[in-house]
Amino acid sequence: MTNIIQRSPLLGNIARFTPFNNVDDWFKNFGIRPFSMEMENMPEIKINLTEDDKAYIVRAEIPGAKKEDVKVQVDGNRVSISAETKQEKEEKEGERVICCECYQGSSYRSFTLDSAVDETQAQAKFENGILELTLPKKNVSTAKQIKIK
Repeated sequence: MTNIIQRSPLLGNIARFTPFNNVDDWFKNFGIRPFSMEMENMPEIKINLTEDDKAYIVRAEIPGAKKEDVKVQVDGNRVSISAETKQEKEEKEGERVICCECYQGSSYRSFTLDSAVDETQAQAKFENGILELTLPKKNVSTAKQIKIK
């Protein structure tokens, strides 16, 4: 931690404690890392969303995921994408394992569209870590004619 000492001719020495200079020092002796550091290693689903008159087009980057581990759910105008990722890297020297790095995690992304989606016509394609969704808009007529008696 850093101590800053200010000198003032009127007040003498003023010691000011600044605990926010290095947050990592707080956790050094406890054997834990701050929550913000944990989030840096979490996989992210990044999306591009475009639309035309008939459909929404979603392009989602899901690095490290396999096709069978990606799930898409559409409920009205709500779209949810989730993925499980697992990566293993093992370095061997002869028959001894020198280094083994494993990672397993999940990602989730959900968003709401302006119009409801026709789930029966929706299409999904996954290739090289890129998920492409074509989500046709539902033809919903909001106008209702009322019969006069």
